[in-house]
Amino acid sequence: MVKIGIIGAGHMGKTHALSLKKDERVEIIGVADIMERRAQALAMEVGGQAYTSADALLGVAPDAVYVCTPNTLHTELVLQALKRGIHVFSEKPMATSLREARQILQTAESSKGIYQVGHNRRFAPVYKFARRLIEEGFHPYSANVKMNRGELINPQWVCNRAITGGFLYESTIHLLDMIRWLMGEVVEVQCKGQQNICAELDDFVMVLTFASGHFAAFSSSAHTSWAFPFERIELYGGHASIVTEEMERVIYSPGLAQEIIVRDYFQLDIAEKWGYLEEDRLFVEAILKGQAPAVTATDGYKAVELVEACYQSAALNGVPVTLPLR
Repeated sequence: MVKIGIIGAGHMGKTHALSLKKDERVEIIGVADIMERRAQALAMEVGGQAYTSADALLGVAPDAVYVCTPNTLHTELVLQALKRGIHVFSEKPMATSLREARQILQTAESSKGIYQVGHNRRFAPVYKFARRLIEEGFHPYSANVKMNRGELINPQWVCNRAITGGFLYESTIHLLDMIRWLMGEVVEVQCKGQQNICAELDDFVMVLTFASGHFAAFSSSAHTSWAFPFERIELYGGHASIVTEEMERVIYSPGLAQEIIVRDYFQLDIAEKWGYLEEDRLFVEAILKGQAPAVTATDGYKAVELVEACYQSAALNGVPVTLPLR
């Protein structure tokens, strides 16, 4: 039995807690949140004790914790837990600066605790299907990617860079990680950004070049009214394509004059459709079997590095930035 504590009883804390509650290998022993009423409500729903501080929860020595706090608060909590040898599942992003990401990477490498980052798209059936097609021989030569938000006003904290680290950290990092997962390492980023509606850069256009020499065009906007699909990947092979529409549907055109294959996941439960159930199950499995996590500290670091490269290039008005960053 893996004894798990939840730090942060907001939307993602509750999402993971409800997922873990279904796993017979797990006992949720506590929920911590600075808002006592929220901690108590979730603790009552999933079991365990309510705490008003992460320190108090860490003090009862859980086997593992889920860090589901706002983005900029991840680093300190993750480091505290890993230094105690506690396993950590951290919601994305790993951190909101390259310096902090390096701290976590180094600590994860030396800790007895397993560290996994919550890049849930890797476990969504839509993207797993695309990845399987690539593994079976589909070769993506280029790609078009978009990752939008409808707004940065609901909830209000998503417009606060002191909490999110910036728009790219709050939303776009998901598909920056995904395109690396599908097409390989990125070696160059060219990005232009503008501030139009929000109090930060809120429109981006990027060109990503991969180690293979192939490339992807990537756009991301923070103010699109949630028009469907808010995220979409188009992978172009030899007279073939794979197109995803959010986590709802994937369309595979295998070749000229061939039948098009459509996989529709609309009716699946959100926790399964968005990959939360599987990423939680695999984290618990990694703990029990003492094996590498499904999304590693290096994966988390690479995603942060891509965000930082985008911001660096945008600050230079689109001058290309070479990876890895120094």
